[in-house]
Amino acid sequence: MFVITTRSFLPELGGMQILMTDIANHLSKHGPVKVYAEDKPNAKAFDQKQKYEIERIKGFKFIRKFRKANQIHDFFNKNKSIAALISDHWKSLEKLSKNICSSVPTLCLIHGKEINHPIKSPLNIRMINSLSKAKFIIANSNFTKNLAIEKGIPENKIIIINPGTDMIDHKDLDENGAINIYGQSSHPKIISVCRLEKRKGLEQTLLALKNFQAKYEDFRMVIVGDGDEKQNLEQQSKQLGLNQNLMFLSDVTQEMKNSLIKVADFFVMPSIQAGKSVEGFGISFLEAAKFGTPSIAGITGGASDIVKNGETGLLCDGENHNEIYKSLTQIMENNNYKLMGEKAKLFSEQFSWDLQIKKYLDLIY
Repeated sequence: MFVITTRSFLPELGGMQILMTDIANHLSKHGPVKVYAEDKPNAKAFDQKQKYEIERIKGFKFIRKFRKANQIHDFFNKNKSIAALISDHWKSLEKLSKNICSSVPTLCLIHGKEINHPIKSPLNIRMINSLSKAKFIIANSNFTKNLAIEKGIPENKIIIINPGTDMIDHKDLDENGAINIYGQSSHPKIISVCRLEKRKGLEQTLLALKNFQAKYEDFRMVIVGDGDEKQNLEQQSKQLGLNQNLMFLSDVTQEMKNSLIKVADFFVMPSIQAGKSVEGFGISFLEAAKFGTPSIAGITGGASDIVKNGETGLLCDGENHNEIYKSLTQIMENNNYKLMGEKAKLFSEQFSWDLQIKKYLDLIY
């Protein structure tokens, strides 16, 4: 049996939620899985559809971490057939005993911003102490591995395993519905799917799009997501006169999100570092690539593991709207986005979950 402890899990939306749910789904093909996750609205209906057991932890945030740790301890004490413990975050290991963690191969994922604390700061010390309980530390990119080493995590424990994706034919897509959202005559069709926060680089993207509008007045960009920056971005859009070109969607189905990505000519999210927050990998780029949609990504963070500059998309300085504008025009030149999209789809096959989950199993066994 594989035990997963996580603070992020579907049906709550987000890249980490998708990642941890995917790991549970694919591990369940190789043995029983038990997930300890936070309770969320609509979780019961979601959990009933899964082929593995999900234990939802209720209560206030401070209480939940102790309650979860106690339940995991009890489960380990009663079960001797546990093959591995997998954690989404060092904080998910923090309240677990060293004895429990050392009794089976313990794997802890790291992603970027959650380890980016000043050396010898209280959070850095807590992180290192917590990660010391793991046998393997799974970095989601080369960038994250290098950041971890810089922050004092032992290099010999760090293994890079990029997030995976399901390489399947999505027959349930509604491409006609997606085209209607963009507008039949819009060109190019641009998509961004992310949590709306500073580090996604959308503020400078909107400035770049104002210049882009002069050359491609019929462009349409759909921004799917919610977050602290949504109101600011909507206000900025009005001030720049981009109302007819931009659409913000917060509540769309997974099928429609995928449909919008597939129909788009390219994906844009030129991530930056905002304080300690940085994009460790960017699952959204991988999700776009598998549909044959190339990306414009930021040079900061781990996007270069999936976005190969000039081949499967473009990397640019997300702090500089002129650099973003250059990338926007470059991806349009000679329909570059079409060839880049083909290469992105081919490259994404290397990230198939069937391949990625074997890397976890090789560590466990």
